[in-house]
Amino acid sequence: MEIAFDEFLPEALAREPKRRPWRDGDPPLPALYISHGAPPLFEDRAWIDELSAWADRLPAPRAILIVSAHWETAPLSLSAVSPAELVYDFGGFDPRYYRMRYDTPDATALARDVVASLSGIDVHQHASRGLDHGAWVPLKVMYPAGDIPVLQLSLPTADPAHLMRLGRRLRSLREHGVLVIGSGFMTHGLPFLTPDMVRTGTVPGWSREFDAWADEALARGDLDELSAFRDHAPGMPYAHPSVEHFTPLFVTLGAATADITTAIDGFFWGLSKRSLQVA
Repeated sequence: MEIAFDEFLPEALAREPKRRPWRDGDPPLPALYISHGAPPLFEDRAWIDELSAWADRLPAPRAILIVSAHWETAPLSLSAVSPAELVYDFGGFDPRYYRMRYDTPDATALARDVVASLSGIDVHQHASRGLDHGAWVPLKVMYPAGDIPVLQLSLPTADPAHLMRLGRRLRSLREHGVLVIGSGFMTHGLPFLTPDMVRTGTVPGWSREFDAWADEALARGDLDELSAFRDHAPGMPYAHPSVEHFTPLFVTLGAATADITTAIDGFFWGLSKRSLQVA
């Protein structure tokens, strides 16, 4: 089975070493919110190119800390510091996707820095938990060489205020070349998509309306409005029948404070893939 990623990978690996690395004295890295996709991302060359070009525009980070919609657990937990088996938390796809690897370097130093930034909070360190698809799928496109240490931090709550406070505790990491990422999907109403919608790329009204509302609130920097998404956002609860794909945004908004810009917009399978960079 040939996919768009197969054509992309050799040229991406050749280009990746040319990226400028983040260096001491550089401005803090931005925080990102990524609509992460799943294995079908590897079949969409346009989306692949958008993610890769975004990574090209950033200094290459020293390390990456990512909070994914697919690891909701408390107390707060960190993934394994050494390369571990990926979490293939999806079903019904081609067998090749269950053989994909993303073996990144030892992240012991990153774990130490994360724990220090969260002083006073009990952080459980998993010995064997690998990255789930909310982490490894987009990172395999953005940083395909897999030569940057990566850790995943669990999503401990759905409360926006709590998650923004958590993000604020992570701000200092950005000053040391760590890329902080919240990974979700701007709309995620999968139960409400019909096979015909998926086939034709039809965007349902609830997805378009939620995306437009979020875009406007983000442009204003209106964190109160965003935090009240359950009650204020049009398209609910269809856009997010469960909220874990939206709430990583609040970690991102806590970890950075200004200049919210959209890096990727548009729709995939009718779902908004809006992704953000926050300085």
